[in-house]
Amino acid sequence: MVNRLSGSTSPYLLQHADNPVHWWPWGDEAFARARERGVPVLLSVGYSSCHWCHVMAGESFEDEETAAYLNEHFVSVKVDREERPDVDAVYMEAVQAATGQGGWPMTVFLTPQGEPFYFGTYFPPAPRHGMPSFRQVLQGVEAAWRERRDEVGEVAASIVKDLGARSMALGGTTPPGQEELAAALLGLTRDYDAAHGGFGGAPKFPPSMALEFLLRHHARTGSEGALQMAADTCEAMARGGIYDQLGGGFARYSVDREWVVPHFEKMLYDNALLCRVYAHLWRATGSDPARRVALETADFLVRELRTHEGGFASALDADSDKPGGGHGEGAFYVWTPEELEDVLGPADAALAAAHFGVTEEGTFEEGASVLQLPADAGPADAERIASVRERLFTARETRPRPGRDDKVVAAWNGLAIAALAETGAYFGRPDLVAAAVEAADLLVRVHMDEHGRLARTSRDGVVGVNAGVLEDYADVAEGFLALTAVTGEGVWLDFAGLLLDSVLRHFTGEAGALYDTADDAEALIRRPQDPTDNAAPSGWTAAAGALLSYAAYTGSDRHREAAEQALGVVGALAGRVPRFIGWGLAVSEAALDGPREVAVVGPAGDAGTAALHRVALLGTAPGAVVAVGAPGTDEYALLADRPLLGDRPAAYVCRHFVCAAPTADPGSLGEQLGTR
Repeated sequence: MVNRLSGSTSPYLLQHADNPVHWWPWGDEAFARARERGVPVLLSVGYSSCHWCHVMAGESFEDEETAAYLNEHFVSVKVDREERPDVDAVYMEAVQAATGQGGWPMTVFLTPQGEPFYFGTYFPPAPRHGMPSFRQVLQGVEAAWRERRDEVGEVAASIVKDLGARSMALGGTTPPGQEELAAALLGLTRDYDAAHGGFGGAPKFPPSMALEFLLRHHARTGSEGALQMAADTCEAMARGGIYDQLGGGFARYSVDREWVVPHFEKMLYDNALLCRVYAHLWRATGSDPARRVALETADFLVRELRTHEGGFASALDADSDKPGGGHGEGAFYVWTPEELEDVLGPADAALAAAHFGVTEEGTFEEGASVLQLPADAGPADAERIASVRERLFTARETRPRPGRDDKVVAAWNGLAIAALAETGAYFGRPDLVAAAVEAADLLVRVHMDEHGRLARTSRDGVVGVNAGVLEDYADVAEGFLALTAVTGEGVWLDFAGLLLDSVLRHFTGEAGALYDTADDAEALIRRPQDPTDNAAPSGWTAAAGALLSYAAYTGSDRHREAAEQALGVVGALAGRVPRFIGWGLAVSEAALDGPREVAVVGPAGDAGTAALHRVALLGTAPGAVVAVGAPGTDEYALLADRPLLGDRPAAYVCRHFVCAAPTADPGSLGEQLGTR
């Protein structure tokens, strides 16, 4: 027997390729081997930038004695949850149902038929804090399998039956109305942390999808409370240690409610979503800090996550080598007063310590501090602070860098494409739009086939073996639709249509319900289906949003009806769990508002055309779609039969089958779209 992970395209699996554990990748061969040997399967699920996954690997999977026990009594299967979100979802549902909690690393014991019977997450090498050691767990499971196999089989069958009996209460097949969206706002207000921004307590995650809902709700209703919650949360996060004050970009979450100490891994999806949120906040308010954070985050994405092929890598690790030796979480990012002085000299070090909240005792570990912008730091010389930031950033670049998970995930690249396209358009950065186009081109060339089917991942330009899931189709379509609006190139609308036709054909169930996997995907113990947001928008509601926008561009009743049916579930959840259905709420705002359809007609390169196009992109009307093209073009249905106004470029705004009078005046167009 040997470890079989060396041929994987997953950086996470490759990290375990030298373990003494005889790992198998997920697949029929592993379960066939378990049946042949008559042993249970250990399923271990994690991801490359997961801190505790690395800890458990070092403590247990790299330990020769533990590995020998595993190899003798189990078939061990390692899964990258980012490559196989479907496998992760169905077994995480079982873990949460059995234990009331979940997380990664996820440790599940299965029968050779794939049925789960014992669950956990991280297990220490020795008993600790009431947790058994991993070795004790292995011995207990092995004994139960050997001595009470029939009982184990009955438990496993019962768990699978219970999971299969769970049904999705759709709550109707129409989008929520004003009453449900107002109830969602009230629910968010109850959970809002007025002192520190965000929702709930520690650990605190960036509420990207809820923030998009709040901004759209304000745009539709004028609710100042919604805007204030969004703006204050964005300010608190941008001032906190969760935001990289030197290099831009956000960490995964804060371990405290004040946003001070992050869990330092940086994920593509977080930064794509937050880049877009801050750009939209600037669009609504003109906030200079929001503009700065949007641009710095976009620059972080391009500088640190862009791959040679033009896509975007999945994540940066939380851990790295320390400059003076050793290895630890946050080592790349934290500073001591002495380190500041070494780089800046005494005077500027004192300024930096006060400005960034670096203390003698430290805000993190071992006397080190996470850089933040304390609200009580007082005014500072902007030019001097800019010099300090530049010098600290340059010095930090010489430190050992965190590892990078360089696989390209289709869904998260779709989110990045949307963020970079819009940010580039808003702030006059054609380089960001070009980066979005390059990533989109990679997805078309490498991930997408001629039938509109997607592969989940690629690495070094080589496509992976795993099929795309619903969020891949939905988020890539969302990215292509953003490129449609920004570039005026109809090919991106065509590609979005191919993907959304695959959604309708392969992911749709009864009454508009959506599944996370295609109807021809590998059969698991349960076909996963979840409309609630996790770290990124759910595939279900992301698909609803893309379908709604595509229908607005094309006039397709079929796509509009599918979007509305998919949004039926949002009404059932809006008042109960608004924090976890944020993207569905944001899409529902667009559906309630129209969404507005904006057609800008004029010669390419004409200043009047460009002025109208810019005003259209900066409109805050929820989910508005924008098409721009020359008179007589047939690239978009939305542009059909739209003449110039005399010889001047013109803009047409329609919604709910009613069109306003065309205008050649950017100011008049802005009034129709809520443009600041």
